Amino acid sequence: MSVTSAVVSGLTAAAVSMSIAAIGSAPMDAAAAGRAIGSNDVSATPRIAYLALGDSYTIGEGVAPEGRWPMRLAAALRERGIAIDDPRIVARTGWTTDELSAAIDAEFGDRKESVESEDAARDAPPTFGFVTLLIGVNNQYRGRSVEEYAEQFEALLERAIGFADGRADRTMVLSIPDWGVTPFAAQTGRDTVRIAQELDAFNAAAQAICARRGAAFADIAPIARAHGGEAAMLADDGLHPSDAMYALWADAALPTALRLLRNETR
Repeated sequence: MSVTSAVVSGLTAAAVSMSIAAIGSAPMDAAAAGRAIGSNDVSATPRIAYLALGDSYTIGEGVAPEGRWPMRLAAALRERGIAIDDPRIVARTGWTTDELSAAIDAEFGDRKESVESEDAARDAPPTFGFVTLLIGVNNQYRGRSVEEYAEQFEALLERAIGFADGRADRTMVLSIPDWGVTPFAAQTGRDTVRIAQELDAFNAAAQAICARRGAAFADIAPIARAHGGEAAMLADDGLHPSDAMYALWADAALPTALRLLRNETR
């Protein structure tokens, strides 16, 4: 979301100017990327490639690149002995589920039509040892239904698992934070009760889908609700999180990420 892009392109499509960030080194082969590292010496071990998919919350609208929660999470994992690269981020302010899916097609290619071709193996998209997904706030902002969100989220989750070399146990979803607690919501006369109810429904749908598919679900929504209205937790636009809030999200997601990356069982 963004004040400049009004959480989505709803206030001004021209303001959606954040581009896909490709951060870190190129992905390793699937075997190397899939290994979890337990040693504290991360310099001499094969590194896990990390893909982060999302919207403004993942690209970190209004904060420096190192303040983004995926960057903070990767750094925290390395501090605990997990040899993981900085994330390759595919995210943009304002994206909905369908727009993220289209961006993935543009970034990695749409494999639906070529999966049976003789060039499929050669042209296959890269795989990653760890994939995170945080998406949906802009669906809610635009008034889209939870049913549509659930359908499109499930398709995105399948794509995320595919990028993790088919490993749901290396795929982590973060819940959607409640932007209704921010000064922006109050100043623009939003129905904050309705926002909370709709986002709760979106998150419940995503959590149920993750449970069915075996993907991890890290619930950062309570932290966002508890602190999302505090000045120190907000970027200058009064809507997006500050790096201090992203630090709390990374801390909350860290135990789940550690559990996934230290688990060698498939």
